[in-house]
Amino acid sequence: MKPSKNRALIGDLLLLVTAVVWGSSFVAQESGMEVIGPFTFQAIRSMIGSIVLLPVILLTDLRAKQSPDYSQPTPEQKKTFLRGSVACGIILFVAANLQQIGMANGTASGKAGFITAFYMLLVPIFGLILGKKESPVVFPCALVALGGLYLLCLKDSSAFGKGDLYCLGCAVVFAVHIMTVSHFAPLVNGLKLSCAQFFICGILSSVCMVVFETPKMPEILAVWFPIFYSGAFSCGIAYTLQIIGQKYTAPTVASMIMSLESVFATLSGIVILHTVPTGAEWIGMALMFVAIIAVQMLPEWIRKRKTE
Repeated sequence: MKPSKNRALIGDLLLLVTAVVWGSSFVAQESGMEVIGPFTFQAIRSMIGSIVLLPVILLTDLRAKQSPDYSQPTPEQKKTFLRGSVACGIILFVAANLQQIGMANGTASGKAGFITAFYMLLVPIFGLILGKKESPVVFPCALVALGGLYLLCLKDSSAFGKGDLYCLGCAVVFAVHIMTVSHFAPLVNGLKLSCAQFFICGILSSVCMVVFETPKMPEILAVWFPIFYSGAFSCGIAYTLQIIGQKYTAPTVASMIMSLESVFATLSGIVILHTVPTGAEWIGMALMFVAIIAVQMLPEWIRKRKTE
């Protein structure tokens, strides 16, 4: 294997772990939302994610400064980091809270997952608009994966309500977030970018929490574990792995791998809540796995056939 292929494989694996953590934390997110408001949940969750990363950043900085090859960031690198932090933080704030508000307005978790997963199609569409070339297999694979998500997530209601519109907006903004991360991730320190974006998201969510909600400490303490799990693991760990993984993985492929969070959310429900999927849900998970494998393997297979 060439080094570039090794890096691509590492990026794919990190994004797969991201999807596992996001999927497993969905149960915690839903539990917390039963007691506190969406902005309150998002504010505390984001701040926890930022705080968890601080010791890691301090240790890595200490080790880096001891290296003979260490050099101070240039003014231009600092400006790039500031631009990336502000852009990713604001976009994440909008996307994450749109999803939370959508669920608070009656969109069931499964339906929210399906609507949000439209970013799988939006990322390659946005890429084409920006002039990027996409493999011809991407759109068929994305449609197969969306079909799998439909079977997996859209269970009871097919009506499109107010909460669904918020989740649809979330899908659009998450697609922008994925592309923004793909732009800045190779240029800046991934850990610091992740920490900064959560801090900005937490600050903005805290302002909205004070303005639009009435947070009460007993209610927050009642759901401390779901908030901590969602903040430390889903934010602090998974989003950091997303940023690092996207250094080596194309945005379109990254969006499809990360959309597997819906599959892992269902598997987490089996383990934690002992809910057995229906036949349609099993088919949906199978379709998603097939689509993810196809989008990774078919482009390389097509290139080899053309060169033979």
